[in-house]
Amino acid sequence: MTRAVTIPEFGGPDVLRHAEVEPPRPGPGEIALDVECSGVNYAEVLFRQGLVDVPLPYVPGIEAAGRVRELGPGVTGVEVGQRVAALTMTHGGGYGEVAVTDANLVVPVPENLSTAEAAVIPSNTTTALLVLDAVARLREGESVLVHAAAGGVGTQLGQVARLLGAGRVVGTVGSAAKIEVARRSGYHEVLVREDFLRTAPRDEFDVVVDPVGGAVRRPGLDALRMGGRLIAMGNVSGGADVAFDANELWFSGKGVLGFNLGGLSASRPQEVGPALRRAVAEVAAGRIRVELTGEFPAAQAAQAHRELESGASTGKFVLHH
Repeated sequence: MTRAVTIPEFGGPDVLRHAEVEPPRPGPGEIALDVECSGVNYAEVLFRQGLVDVPLPYVPGIEAAGRVRELGPGVTGVEVGQRVAALTMTHGGGYGEVAVTDANLVVPVPENLSTAEAAVIPSNTTTALLVLDAVARLREGESVLVHAAAGGVGTQLGQVARLLGAGRVVGTVGSAAKIEVARRSGYHEVLVREDFLRTAPRDEFDVVVDPVGGAVRRPGLDALRMGGRLIAMGNVSGGADVAFDANELWFSGKGVLGFNLGGLSASRPQEVGPALRRAVAEVAAGRIRVELTGEFPAAQAAQAHRELESGASTGKFVLHH
């Protein structure tokens, strides 16, 4: 038996339990890893709240880093004992001492990265690269607006936008206390979200990335110029869904696109793998910086969730196993 942070029932942070579980074994094309560190993400909050249909008891965790424990049939390119980072979202389990995932979603970790740093790259940095490069098809010189610019994925989106040649990168944050964090993450300008809503820019951006939803979704579309692309990739505000009229999109020449890393990883892991490898390489080379702001022992996962849900956190949290 091994230890894992589990969700035995849906509810608040206090439902999380550090319990003994049967270690998973890899099937064909899969890798098992001994997890040393796990990234903490809002996706795991949604699992815990019961907003995502998962079987109970459930071991959450969409990203982790550690060492290869066992190779499933047909897996090559990595060795048992090798230090790796992994997206564990297709099976869950990143909050456990042992996790299993598709071999396409596992990448060796360079020596100059700590295991804690490696654990918080797979979800957010990979997402930023896929969203701006593969989905938005950001072109050099274009302008980008990102909501939640000081969060885990927001701090990566600003840097990736600059890396890909964006001419202007603007972020919004929930409070003035988060402005400096966003400014360190590639943004030319940072606005408190209420100020953005009050000024309501129009026809100003080529790409808007929105993980917040609710009140900012419609203004995000309005902020796009002809040919602009709105990327919906979350709804952390918990706001009501927003509908767009197809004829409006036709006449305005704007596009609305969705991005779901979990769905893409499950259906086409071979397309996610190259972005994951690039994400680790860019961080290792110093071209992208991860904002690691909180480290907790796995037994204190509930506290990490409380701080994440408070809305006051910035950057990324990690659990140590």
